[in-house]
Amino acid sequence: MLGIRHHRQTAIDLYQGDITRFVCDAIVNAANESLLGGGGVDGAIHRAGGPEILEECRRIGHCPTGKAVATTAGSLPAQHLIHTVGPIWRGGDAGEDALLKSAIHESLSLAASLKLPHVAFPGISTGVYGYPLAKAAKASLEAVKHYLDLAPEKSLRRITFVLFDGEAYRSFQATLFALFPED
Repeated sequence: MLGIRHHRQTAIDLYQGDITRFVCDAIVNAANESLLGGGGVDGAIHRAGGPEILEECRRIGHCPTGKAVATTAGSLPAQHLIHTVGPIWRGGDAGEDALLKSAIHESLSLAASLKLPHVAFPGISTGVYGYPLAKAAKASLEAVKHYLDLAPEKSLRRITFVLFDGEAYRSFQATLFALFPED
């Protein structure tokens, strides 16, 4: 399955697989506010990356929902790990879209400030936080589009969503093609 679009000077693409094995400049971790690891993507990233990540997270201490912080990537195939905290789905009336968009935007801003050309995201909040896939895809990709429309610097050359299974891939693909039609 192919999922790639370009917006301004940045490629936005999709990949189905394990984000802990994805080679890029920065992997985004779907963290919790404590930054101490957990289940799902967060736990897998901490296990694959090794204890250096947890040590650095302990020094940072906390990350509010909608924000992002950077640490070492440990043993992961990336230079940096960007931890962002997405919202827990509470039915859609608790500001979830705004918080998810903020988490994506903050992660992209942090990657750009570190001059990293390629960043990879999982489906933030779509696992144990219960965010419906179609809604998460829409909010996430709208946030990418908005960020790229406003970004003064153009260090980001590629943004990849690494999606664990076919259902997530298809959901993000439909939204990608709708929001970023081919020229």
